[in-house]
Amino acid sequence: MNKTTNTIKPALAALTAGMCCVAGLVMAPAQPAEASTYSNLVSAQNQHAASVAREAQLKAQLAGVSSELANKIVELDDLTNNKIVAAQDKVTQANADAAAAQEEAQAAAQRLEAAQKDKETLEQQIEQTGKDYDDAHAAVAQLARDSMHGSSTSEVMSVVTGASSTQDFVNSMQSRDALSRNEANAASTAASDLSTSKNRGERLAAIEKQIATLKTQADQKSAAAQTAAENAQSERDALEQLREEGEQRRNELTSMVSNLKDQQAAQAAQTVLLASRVDSYNQQYIKEQAAAGGQVNNGQQGGGGTGGGTSGGTSSGGSSSAGGSTGQGTSNGDVGNRYYPGQCTWYAYNRRKEMGIGTPSYLHNGGEWYLNAPRYGLRVDHVPQVGAALSFPPGVAGADGTYGHVAVVESVSGNTVTISEMNVKGAYVISWRTLSNASAYWYVH
Repeated sequence: MNKTTNTIKPALAALTAGMCCVAGLVMAPAQPAEASTYSNLVSAQNQHAASVAREAQLKAQLAGVSSELANKIVELDDLTNNKIVAAQDKVTQANADAAAAQEEAQAAAQRLEAAQKDKETLEQQIEQTGKDYDDAHAAVAQLARDSMHGSSTSEVMSVVTGASSTQDFVNSMQSRDALSRNEANAASTAASDLSTSKNRGERLAAIEKQIATLKTQADQKSAAAQTAAENAQSERDALEQLREEGEQRRNELTSMVSNLKDQQAAQAAQTVLLASRVDSYNQQYIKEQAAAGGQVNNGQQGGGGTGGGTSGGTSSGGSSSAGGSTGQGTSNGDVGNRYYPGQCTWYAYNRRKEMGIGTPSYLHNGGEWYLNAPRYGLRVDHVPQVGAALSFPPGVAGADGTYGHVAVVESVSGNTVTISEMNVKGAYVISWRTLSNASAYWYVH
């Protein structure tokens, strides 16, 4: 499965074609910086236009509601769909900036360490043979001693290097000496920049000067990394604050919205509340996976399998009660969540359990729930009901062509249902949508 961020960008629209339990990833070709900037600008303008249009539509749906309540609902919608989304984008960018700054700081520290190691090695050599010892010319002399064997010096130089003069030969051997030192000492990056024509004393002075420069650079990079890390933490704190505000607003509105008489206004308000709860659900699942040892990075969650909606995986715990307050579900066949973690089936089992509804553990793929449920005593029909599992056969409403899909009904308004679901946008990511013509689908009660 593809990994995804936990950024929630709900929209009141049907799922796009091809959206299913198995999400695909299409890589766009790289764009020039100017084109990318323009594209980002256009995207921001489009998002703003969509936000304005959504707010206008929401206000129209709440026309008969008191201005105080309507404003609270609109504010919660703006918090969920705009402010939290923008804050999450800032967190993602800040985390990336902090990671890049840390890498640069580590690289600077490694360069400094390499130069210090070169200094230490050179100091040991000086202690043995003195500051005036010239490594390059010593290497030339040694080669001459090893290679002469009765030949003239000029012939040896010609055979070994093709050099036409002593100076050419010395220059060549100096280059070979530098290469030899590079291969022998992995930390010689700094030293290799120095002229090999210098004797050891001169090279030591040059390295010490270079160390001072590298230390300044390392300190600057380290300070920049610290600042970036603090900025990332600040952005994470700001995002958490917004989420806490969303929870407070959601709790405040829940009881107020339940008293709305106008059906259109009630549906609109419930949709806003559901969008806020979806973001909360996603945070809950990410924390659960982190506690269970899953890898979370910048809101990204690994896991899942390659088969959308497939059964199997590990259990999430004990069985749930039969029925609950809705009169739905059964404890028959419920031995804990045996569906693959992060998949639509795994979420549907957990969500129904939260609602007090028991679900058999082996209904298999999401598109098979409505076929297998009757054998466990569950009612299956075309009547939507809050808490029911909506089982999509393969290929229906964007469901995977092999495995199908399953979601949970969150609200019903006439022949329209709002559902919550997982793994449409990636493993462990909960999203939601509103479907018309609700009676056309199969519901597992």
